[in-house]
Amino acid sequence: MSGPAIEALDLAALLCSRVCHDLISPVGAIVNGLEVLAEEKDEETKTFALELIKKSATTASAKLQFCRIAFGAAGSAGAQIDLGDAQTIARGFLEDDKTKLTWNLPRELLAKNRVKLLLNMLLVAGQTIPRGGMLTVDPIGAGEALSFKVTAAGANAKISPAVPPLLAADSIEGLDAHRIQPFYAGLLAKASGLTLSMAMDADTVVVAAK
Repeated sequence: MSGPAIEALDLAALLCSRVCHDLISPVGAIVNGLEVLAEEKDEETKTFALELIKKSATTASAKLQFCRIAFGAAGSAGAQIDLGDAQTIARGFLEDDKTKLTWNLPRELLAKNRVKLLLNMLLVAGQTIPRGGMLTVDPIGAGEALSFKVTAAGANAKISPAVPPLLAADSIEGLDAHRIQPFYAGLLAKASGLTLSMAMDADTVVVAAK
């Protein structure tokens, strides 16, 4: 895999920072809920705290499962991942009251890096619709060469000018914990022999790996 010379330790540190950023909010909410349970006597307040703990624990679990596949080793070198499992993990992480996921991929085993790439493409696409909307995953090709197109449709969908160059994974200038995820997606695409593209199509954003 060719690409910019980023040190392995730097890449690991930046990805860890990204994962911690995702987990701080729900874990912090669990801690706050436990503190309320320990201090409050009002039953209604305690019930609210329990609901907060349950919701936050579910969110934290979904984020951990997603990050384990999207950023982690997820099995031995050369391992394959079931796209059906990837769908379940993606729904748990991405879907909420505002955002829904349409998954048009076949259920089959696919090379680990391609599945990791798909999950990272979903993250990139999801960030273009901060108010929520629909994420649609469609196949490109078939079999071991299966690749993906992710379409994001939502109010005021917009591409950050900083993201497309990061997806090329050609430069590490200015790279930090906020920018590491799209850069990492580009590295995964290169490792899979693919190129990532991102463009507006009418009022939607399309992220494709070909």
